[in-house]
Amino acid sequence: MTAAKKIVIVGGGITGLSAAYYLQKEIKEKQLPYEVKLVEASDRLGGKIKTIQRDGFTIEQGPDSFLSRKKPAVKLAEEVGLGDQLIRNGTGQSYILVDGKLHKMPSGAFMGIPTQVRPFLFSGIFSMKGKLRAGFDFVLPKGKPAEDQSLGSFFRYRFGDELVENLIEPLLSGIYAGDIDQMSLMATFPNFYKLEQEHRSLVKGLQKTMPKQKKSTGKKPGLFYSLPTGLETLVEKVAEHLEEGTVTLNAGVDHVEKKEQGYHLLLSNGEVYKADAVIMATPHYRLPKMFSQYDFLKEFNDMPATSVANVALAFDQSAIKQDIDGTGFVVSRNSDFRITACTWTHKKWPTTTPEGKALVRCYVGRPSDQTVVDLPDDEIIDIVLKDLNKTMNITAKPEFSVISRWRNAMPQYTVGHKQRIERIQTEAKKQIPGIFLTGSSFEGIGVPDCIDQGEKAVQDVLAYLQD
Repeated sequence: MTAAKKIVIVGGGITGLSAAYYLQKEIKEKQLPYEVKLVEASDRLGGKIKTIQRDGFTIEQGPDSFLSRKKPAVKLAEEVGLGDQLIRNGTGQSYILVDGKLHKMPSGAFMGIPTQVRPFLFSGIFSMKGKLRAGFDFVLPKGKPAEDQSLGSFFRYRFGDELVENLIEPLLSGIYAGDIDQMSLMATFPNFYKLEQEHRSLVKGLQKTMPKQKKSTGKKPGLFYSLPTGLETLVEKVAEHLEEGTVTLNAGVDHVEKKEQGYHLLLSNGEVYKADAVIMATPHYRLPKMFSQYDFLKEFNDMPATSVANVALAFDQSAIKQDIDGTGFVVSRNSDFRITACTWTHKKWPTTTPEGKALVRCYVGRPSDQTVVDLPDDEIIDIVLKDLNKTMNITAKPEFSVISRWRNAMPQYTVGHKQRIERIQTEAKKQIPGIFLTGSSFEGIGVPDCIDQGEKAVQDVLAYLQD
């Protein structure tokens, strides 16, 4: 009998974890002669998915949910026995902060783009001049065909600066923690480009293609899923399904060497792992050092990544004298606020917060304000409370706070991203066959996107080994 082929996964975030789960599932179902190992540099699995329990509160230090319409995360949750535990977010009014005031988010908006004209005409977010300029979308010709362009330039052409900076930018750049004028349209929202090219007007294109909303007198269900005990429950359940001995923690990869047969991975704990195939589910900026002999990966040195911090503040409900009926707000770029968004977690996710308490989660670290992430805890809390008190009346200090700093955690899909990734992947196939690059630096940063990439990497590895 021939020895089992070895597959090593580098990185224990949700991409690497999903890859390990789906690989072992395929191996078991098809009786394949393969062994799977996962190595993770830190002391835990899950990457940016991290939940803590404190004094009856459930606090997400990273993402708090995933879109219910994106099926890879729902499918994985169901596979590991969590399907019946998925809960939807509480719905309510969301706001946007413009000129120091909270304005209701106009109804009939898709990612900040109007699909109904009337709510925008009566919104206080825009001046009459801004509303007139946004209406140019109906008469402007479609843009010239382009391989790529920035989200900012695309939307400014169609709607003007005011709609972009007061509505579209806070919503879209909040997802990627990036600068809308640097972000790639084709790597983030290529569907908008397609709509414009096919329908000329973006608004008309959305009106024609979006599913018609059924009239309902009841409350609309939330668009997001989470779990009652937090999103890290998914990580724990997936890890439980892995075979014993699969995972090695506190073992970063210092270097990868190509051998006549496969690869040797030199680990930070002194071990050497041999592999016939490797899934690299690790941040892009770590790859040039691991593969220092390959110049084509040095292109990753020029790919930026931003840092963010989220600040969870727990209060007694009585401390908030002027509460707001809603689930949270995003902040216009033209504001002097240093927070970029705020979630009233006790309203969006009621199961996270004990009765009579309030949990507020704010974000700091816009691309032009990266130094805020490194400030001491008390300074960050002061900044957040000062901003919150411009819209709410909070009369007491938080009972406790949890600050989560994510340094270089948000890969930036700048203009030309898809072309760069295709170029690098093509070279990887030629120069390091059997190495598969995947994860949030490549084709989507959301939890479902990362799970999907992990599952795709599994199919690529199996195809390669069975060649």
